[in-house]
Amino acid sequence: MDYLQERITTLHDLTDEVPEMPAGDSAVVVPIAGECEAAVTPTNVFEALSTVGPSEVVVPLRGPPEVAAAFEGWVERFDLDVTTLWCNAPTVAPLLDAHGLDGAMGKGRDVWLGLGLAASRADYVAVHDADASTYSAAHVPRLLAPLGMGHAFVKGYYARVEDGQLYGRLARLFVAPLLRALSTTHHDPLLAYLSAFRYPLAGEFAFTAEAARSIRAQRAWGLEIGMLGEAYDVVGEAATAQVDLGMHRHDHRPVGGRGGLSTMAEEVGEALFRVLEDHGLSPDYDSLPGAYRDAAAELVRQYGADAAVNGLAYDAEAERSQVAAYAERIRPPGSDDRLPAWTETTLPPTAVLDASREALGSRPG
Repeated sequence: MDYLQERITTLHDLTDEVPEMPAGDSAVVVPIAGECEAAVTPTNVFEALSTVGPSEVVVPLRGPPEVAAAFEGWVERFDLDVTTLWCNAPTVAPLLDAHGLDGAMGKGRDVWLGLGLAASRADYVAVHDADASTYSAAHVPRLLAPLGMGHAFVKGYYARVEDGQLYGRLARLFVAPLLRALSTTHHDPLLAYLSAFRYPLAGEFAFTAEAARSIRAQRAWGLEIGMLGEAYDVVGEAATAQVDLGMHRHDHRPVGGRGGLSTMAEEVGEALFRVLEDHGLSPDYDSLPGAYRDAAAELVRQYGADAAVNGLAYDAEAERSQVAAYAERIRPPGSDDRLPAWTETTLPPTAVLDASREALGSRPG
């Protein structure tokens, strides 16, 4: 059995036990984005949450007016206290701008808005994506339970095996070899901390409310890796844990094109490099792509062996092609547009909720 403890506390799934959630109010933040009603109505997720019974579910929702309205009506069927934050409501951007917070929209911005409200109302906050078809009612208790055991930040991890092959491509083929390459030239506790996470890009994590109010957030796809850097500073190794959430099936993205994995790789890389530079580590951006490709080549060999002994299909050439595409995206980080910690803002989280409700209440029809 797998009892291995990483540099951070690692909580395995050995018995299918569903632990007790910590005493106190717990909120769950579920970011959702979509252009049609079908994209923002994950029935399996909300049915499972209904059996968990958190104090509140906060949904930072990004979509057109008719989709936001449809979600508001759809979610009423569940036995849950659900608060909708319409993140791209026409009333929200001017409010943020008035507090010096306006800028690019994206998943990270949505989650940050949700965290602010949730952490102002609950003692503990869990965040998870809504696109997992294998979502389980055990996920929230498993994410929150360690917060009652002296930890302040918990990250979920899980296996991505679907259709007889390995997924989790951006984590396996970009982040893992990039951290390996960086660790050969920078021997720093921060890199050891980041490398200890089994799925650094998982969208499932939890904070104490105090910690949630104290972290900065990347605005888009760099959210998860940037969050690890924030957790390192805010709570430290000893108060960090990761927990096994089993097997996940998620939506998949193409490698190329707008919103594809290559674009995500660039944003994830920039977020990672910004974390490193915050701590005085300066990668050699000229030699790093080559070192990354070397580390990735070894991992492709290892993944191929792992797939083979498990009877999974494995296209090593396609994996190497992805590595080549990701290597082209390695570059120094651009301007820093991170959202500040809520403790450092003049914006009350409830003001965002008021702006969202105003827009939803005044929508046409």
